[in-house]
Amino acid sequence: MSISRRNFLKGAGLAGGTLALVGCGGGGGDAATDGGDSGSGELISVGIINNDPNESGYRTANDKDMKETFTEENGFKAEFAYSMKNEEQIASAQQFIQNGVKYLLVSAADTAGWDTPLQDAKDAGTQTILFDRVVDAPEDLYVAAVVSDMDAEGQTAVDWLTDQGLSEYNIIHIQGVMGSSAQVGRTGALDKAVEANGWNLVTQQAADWNAETAQQITQSVIDAGTPFNVIYAENDDMAKGAVAALDAAGITHGKDGDVIIMGFDHNTWALEEVMAGNWNYDGQCNPYQASTILDIINTLESGGEVTEKKIIMEEGYADCDNVTQEYIDENGI
Repeated sequence: MSISRRNFLKGAGLAGGTLALVGCGGGGGDAATDGGDSGSGELISVGIINNDPNESGYRTANDKDMKETFTEENGFKAEFAYSMKNEEQIASAQQFIQNGVKYLLVSAADTAGWDTPLQDAKDAGTQTILFDRVVDAPEDLYVAAVVSDMDAEGQTAVDWLTDQGLSEYNIIHIQGVMGSSAQVGRTGALDKAVEANGWNLVTQQAADWNAETAQQITQSVIDAGTPFNVIYAENDDMAKGAVAALDAAGITHGKDGDVIIMGFDHNTWALEEVMAGNWNYDGQCNPYQASTILDIINTLESGGEVTEKKIIMEEGYADCDNVTQEYIDENGI
């Protein structure tokens, strides 16, 4: 079965290997385009739990991808629930299970607390597929996790920063929502590099993916007169907010500036900032997971098995020395 993949400027690799789907019976079409089919002509019920689509450009693209895939035309009856709070997501999961959905798709707000709802789903005959984020729960409670390797995203960014060979590293570190897998992975890599290389963290604060909060954090450092030459922001919106503070203070940044700007997610507008030389680096977080989930469901519906527990999306990065318009057109969200 084929899986749609995108082209990348600098590939981080498939850390989880290729998606292993073992089909049952005779051949068929491409699972990514066949759509869900229960075999009886009935719609397949799916409960999809996601974070707020307005959280970021990444989340908007992720939600749009799910909605365009799990449609009645493709054989699904899909219900959606949104929250940035773990307890609200868990309540939605319990409601979906009570409603008798066949598949529960979860992008968890936090990694903790999912053992009970996933066990309840399994007991009720509902099959769970994680997407975007992993949870701290036994692997036998879910079919598969279709995710980005957040640790690899952070490591790729830190390796790039190391290669810049700065005489000193004075870093403003702006974190996302604490406890989310994106924050944990992107923070973990930087923390290790700071300890190993003796880099200086000027500040390390959470802005919860919010541009205005990131601007305030950066402004407070500027007002304190503390020297810095790197801003490592864990998503594009926060990088944008940090840059707004620099611009207001007349501090140069980007390719020929005094401050290196690093973001994550690959919003089109952020990649354009990289290409213009206003930012230095943007790490990719691939939001287009729905076709891979569709492959999984089609395999299960046909009596096959999914043998790869963690399916990692292929991702890369762009920097101001290498990014092209073709890359932006292909990978911008």
